[in-house]
Amino acid sequence: MSTPSEKEIKRANELGKLISYHNDRYHLLDSPEISDAEYDALFRELVDLEERYPELRAPDSPTLRVGAAPLSEFPVAPHSEPMLGLENATDEAELLDFERRTRKFLGEAGEIRYECEPKFDGLAVELTYEDGVLTRAATRGDGLVGEDVTTNLRTLPTIPLMLRAPYPSLVDVRGEVVMLLKDFKELNDEQDERGLPPFANPRNAAAGSVRQLDSKVTAKRKLTFIGYGIGRLVGFEFSSQLESMEAMVEWGFLPNDYRVVLSSIVEVAGYCADIERQREDFAYEIDGCVIKVDDRTLQERLGNKARSPRWAIAYKFPPMQARTRVENILPSVGRTGAVTPVAELTPVNVGGVTVSRATLHNMDEVLRKDIRIGDKVIVQRAGDVIPEVVRAIKEERTGEEIEFRMVDHCPVCGAKVTRPEGEVVYRCEGLACPAQLRGRLRHFVSRRAMDVEGVGEKLIDQLVEQGMVKDIADLFTLTEEELSGMERMGQKSAKNVVTALEEAKTRELGHFINALGIRHVGEATAANLAATFKTLEVLMGASEEALLSIEDIGPQVASSIISFFTDEKNIETIEKLISLGLSPSSPVAHAGGQSLGGATFVLTGTLSAMTREEAKETIKRLGGKVSSSVSSKTSYLVAGDSPGSKVKKAEEAGVEIISEEQFLQLVNSSPSNTEPQTAENVKKPPSQQKLF
Repeated sequence: MSTPSEKEIKRANELGKLISYHNDRYHLLDSPEISDAEYDALFRELVDLEERYPELRAPDSPTLRVGAAPLSEFPVAPHSEPMLGLENATDEAELLDFERRTRKFLGEAGEIRYECEPKFDGLAVELTYEDGVLTRAATRGDGLVGEDVTTNLRTLPTIPLMLRAPYPSLVDVRGEVVMLLKDFKELNDEQDERGLPPFANPRNAAAGSVRQLDSKVTAKRKLTFIGYGIGRLVGFEFSSQLESMEAMVEWGFLPNDYRVVLSSIVEVAGYCADIERQREDFAYEIDGCVIKVDDRTLQERLGNKARSPRWAIAYKFPPMQARTRVENILPSVGRTGAVTPVAELTPVNVGGVTVSRATLHNMDEVLRKDIRIGDKVIVQRAGDVIPEVVRAIKEERTGEEIEFRMVDHCPVCGAKVTRPEGEVVYRCEGLACPAQLRGRLRHFVSRRAMDVEGVGEKLIDQLVEQGMVKDIADLFTLTEEELSGMERMGQKSAKNVVTALEEAKTRELGHFINALGIRHVGEATAANLAATFKTLEVLMGASEEALLSIEDIGPQVASSIISFFTDEKNIETIEKLISLGLSPSSPVAHAGGQSLGGATFVLTGTLSAMTREEAKETIKRLGGKVSSSVSSKTSYLVAGDSPGSKVKKAEEAGVEIISEEQFLQLVNSSPSNTEPQTAENVKKPPSQQKLF
C-alpha cells in the first residue's frame, strides 16, 4: 500500500479543518458561507484521500459522521458517576417546598441563585472526552450502566468530535438527543411512504434512531444534541452551573438561548410559567423546566439522594390533554396510498388549539386501545404533532358504542384496499387515486423513473388543483397552449415540457415499471423485472411462480406486483397510457449492449469516460446490480483512477477486478443472443494481469 505525500497529508488536514468550520457555520451558527454543492465537493475529496490512505483519518475527521458497519449488539457502558433522575414539582407550592428543603439542608438563609432551562424531551446520553477527543458516547440506561453508542453519536453534526481549546484533560458532557418537530414530521412521512408504522412522538423517534445497530441509519436521521450538564471533570474548575454551560458552548456545543440565572424561587416560578406559555413556539418538544442551584460549591454540599440530586428539580408541565367524544371514525387516504383511521371528535380545546380530528395511526392501534365510535376519550397534542387519541374512557361506556372496521375499497377512488403481509398499514392500490395523485405524479416524473424535465412540484400542484391532471396518463394529454397559461410557465418552457413528455414515451421498461410506484418495487427490482420479462404485457401476465424465480423477489413483493396488475383501475390507467403512445423499450434492445442480469458491480476510484452515476445507470439499465461494498456476492470491482481500499477487499474475497476500459467493453459489446442471462454466463472481458 502506498504512503501519502506531504502535499496529500497537508491537504487532508486542511480539508478536515475547513469542513469542520463549515459544519459549525451551518449547524451551530445557522450562517453557512458556501453552497451544499461546494460542501459536498470538499467532503468527497476528503473521503477519497482517507479511502486511499486510512492513516490520514484523524480521530475528529468529519467523515466519521457518515456511519460505519452495522453492530450485532451494543456493548455495555458503565457510568463513572451515576446519571441520576430528578424529583418533580408540578406547581409553585412544590417549588417553594424544594427551596425550603434546600435551605434547611444547607443551614443558610442567604441568597441562593438558580440556573433554569427548558426540560428537553429526548434521550439522555453521556459523552466522554479525553484530551479533547470524543472517546465514548453512552445512553443513560438505568443510571449506572448504559449502552455504548459511540459510532452512532459520532454521526451527529451537533456533537464535536474534538473540543475547541482550551479544554479539560477529561470531561463527561451530559445532554439530550432530540429530534426537531419539523424533522419528526419528515421522518414519519418517510415511514408512511415505506409502509412502516409512524413513530408515536419525537422522543421515541430520537431514541430509536440512536439505538440503530446500523449507524448509517442514524446518520440519515436528523438528530440534535443539547447539553445540560457535566459529570466527571479533570483539569478544569467551574464556580457555577452557568459557567460550565458557557464553557460547553466554547468547546463547540449548541448554545441554549433560554437558559437564565435567577435569584429567587418566586422568579423561578414566573420563568416556568413564561416557558409554558411559549411551549408551542419551541422547535422541539419540552415537557417542563429544570431548576438547579447555580453555585457548584453548594451543589457539592447538597450532594445526592439515592435516585436524584438534592440541588436540582424538574418542574413538569401538565400534559396537553383533554376529554372529548369520538363522533365517527373515517378512513383517510394519504398521498402514498396509506389508509389511516382518523377520529372525528366533538371539538375540544387542547393546549389553546381547537381539535376536531385525531389520528388513530393504524388498525392495530385501534384494536390495541379498543377505540370505538361513540367513546369518550382522552386526546393529546404537542407542538406541530398531529393530535392523537390516547385512550378510551371505558368506564363511561353505555353499550351503544360501535366498533370500527377497515374498508375493503378506497373511499376516494373505489380501488381495492389491502394490507400487505408483514405491514400494519392498509393501502389503496388505485393508480389514479386523487388522494395520492400528487405523490404519484412527483414519483412518476422523477429522474430515476420517467425523468421528465420541467415538471416540478409547483407545476404538479397547479395541474392537480385546476383539475387538468387526474391520473398519471393525463400528463401526456397536455398541450403547449394549456401549459403556457400556467403560473411561471412561458411558451418556451411549455414547449420544453411537451417535448420532454414525448421523449418519455419510449423510456426504458425498467424506468417505467419503477415509475408506476408498485408497492415494494424500487429501482433495482424494476430493472430485474424488465430484464426478465422484456415487455410490459408479459410482466402484467406473470404468475407468482415466475416472479418468485427472480432473485430478490419474495412472496411479499410478488403478491404486491400481482395485486397491482390485477386491479381494474390500474389496468385502465395503463391502457390509457398505451393509447396515448407510451411504448416502453426493452433494456437490452435499448442499450445496445449485452444483458448483465444478475451480475453485481462495485465501483471505486475516479472514472474518466462517465460519472459514477452514469455508470450505475448503465449497469442497472442492462439488468445488473450496483453495491457500495465488496462481498463474496460481488461479480466485478470496477477500478478507476486512484482506487481505494476496496481493491484489497476484492483481492481477499477473490472478486474479479476490471479496469474502466474493460467495463466499457463489457457494457458496450454486442449481445451474442437475446436470452436472459445470469451472472454465471455473462460474457467476461479478456483476462489481464492484476491491475494492482
